[in-house]
Amino acid sequence: MGETDFDYSIFLPEPGLPGSRWDQQREPVVILLGWAGCKEQHLDKYSNFYRKQGCIVLSHTAAWRTVFFAESFGLRYLREEAKKLLGILYDYEIEVNPVMFHVFSNGGFMLYRYMTELLHSDPKMRQLHVVGTTFDSAPGNRNVYGSVQALNAILRPGTAWPLRFPLLAAFAIMVFLLRIVLYPLTRFLHENHYDAMKRDPSLWPQLYLYSRADRIVSHKDVEGMVTARRQRHLPTESLDFQKSEHVSHYRRYPEKYSHTCVAFLADCVNRAAKSSFMSGNPSF
Repeated sequence: MGETDFDYSIFLPEPGLPGSRWDQQREPVVILLGWAGCKEQHLDKYSNFYRKQGCIVLSHTAAWRTVFFAESFGLRYLREEAKKLLGILYDYEIEVNPVMFHVFSNGGFMLYRYMTELLHSDPKMRQLHVVGTTFDSAPGNRNVYGSVQALNAILRPGTAWPLRFPLLAAFAIMVFLLRIVLYPLTRFLHENHYDAMKRDPSLWPQLYLYSRADRIVSHKDVEGMVTARRQRHLPTESLDFQKSEHVSHYRRYPEKYSHTCVAFLADCVNRAAKSSFMSGNPSF
């Protein structure tokens, strides 16, 4: 685990792990960015199927208060978290390994937005070798109802309704005013994550896992991002699970989900290795 104000988990594979497909190259580092309110044990099942492939797995979840409130007010606290998380790769001397992101919901997507900005602007972070990104139930675009539903799911276990209701109402009003009504005036100060990532300069492949049954992040928002990337001729894949709920695709379809993620990871690593070899500058 990391320092007390920045918790993370990292799992390093045992040397010579049977069945590992990375014998001739460095193990991929999979960075799991959890959804707001999720616990480490919620990410364990995703970590496990990557670890079985011999991957290094680094996971972190931003505090839900930061995701729902600080970001809604345009306070970029997550940018510092993004820098710390990328810095861990250097701390463990795995900065030369291929990196894959696995991003969950808007909580993970917000953090990922700042990580991509650093990967393209910070001289140190630009040296990292990102090979691809998988999105689970993301991104959503200024969906007030979905945001309130997500916050309610976090508050419900430990917050009584008389307190939860005014908090949800205040949050809904805040989001509606700041991110919809006033957004045309404030977007130049703090562009929302969805709009900013439509122009994401990242060229690596992306996979979008979503469901039209998702009541928190609309499938139309996800499909809109997929369309935007494909119009720019960037390698983009998507899979609609159709019946699974928000961040529940693996729970309902474990074999299909894990097979899709592992196959995408392998394809990204092989594609990047081939590109590096063809350029005459192999990096992993």
